[in-house]
Amino acid sequence: MSYLEQFGLEREPFSNAPDARFYYDTEQHSQALLRLMYAIDSNKGLAVLIGGVGTGKTTLARRMLENLPEEKYESSLLVMVHSGITQEWILTRIAMQLGVEAPAMDRLTLLKQLYDRLLDIEESGRRAVVLIDEAQMLESRELMEEFRGLLNLEIPGKKLLNIIFFGLPEVEDCLRLDEPLAQRVAVKYHLKSMPVETTEAYIKHRLRVAKAPRMLFDADTVPAIHRYAGGVPRLINTICDNCLFEAYLRKLPRVNAQVLNSVVGDLGLLQQPVVAPPPRSEADDLAEIESMLDSLEKK
Repeated sequence: MSYLEQFGLEREPFSNAPDARFYYDTEQHSQALLRLMYAIDSNKGLAVLIGGVGTGKTTLARRMLENLPEEKYESSLLVMVHSGITQEWILTRIAMQLGVEAPAMDRLTLLKQLYDRLLDIEESGRRAVVLIDEAQMLESRELMEEFRGLLNLEIPGKKLLNIIFFGLPEVEDCLRLDEPLAQRVAVKYHLKSMPVETTEAYIKHRLRVAKAPRMLFDADTVPAIHRYAGGVPRLINTICDNCLFEAYLRKLPRVNAQVLNSVVGDLGLLQQPVVAPPPRSEADDLAEIESMLDSLEKK
């Protein structure tokens, strides 16, 4: 029997693999999408989404791409996988993604091809959008200058291309490599870690999507999961997934504090007691006062 069978799940609820079914629209993710869509629909040119590791930038980029219907947008998503990317690669990939057939090897010819394609997109009543994920990998002034040049592809009173950077805070250092480009950032939004209330709702949402028949985590474990994960979705997934597997190995019906304690220790996250001590009662306070008075009388 697998842990899915033991807990009555149809699929793994806390996998970190991209899966649109598990997308959870937190307030800040909703606000981020609203601002980024405003930047596109207003032809602002350049927008930036910044967030720490595991805060959901890639998830949001994919979500945004899915929400850009083909009849209104010509869109693409490029992931910067390493810092050795060249200007030629960027320009060629963007041209191909936006529908340029047989991109030229010569840069000036390729720019003319891209410009003509952007005009075609504009004349069709659509908007051209390029989403750049892991934008902190763009670590050279030459690359930043290339993006500034792409933003200069416009017609009177209107930009032909909108670009959105998704990246770690270091993306701001990249932008500062070309100050004129940094000044063109029209919309910027910072993703932060989730508060404990959102963490609880997030865990329950993923369990519902996985068709869990009940809550699989004791109430006192959720605030601790939030604390150890720092409210970061990727770490929440990692902790919860390991907890479910550990509970399965121990043949437990749900995750308790002991299971969580073991998991966060194995993951190297254990820095303080998992579950806070129970709240003090009025009787406890009275007993402590009486003890103090007895001590004073003896002195």
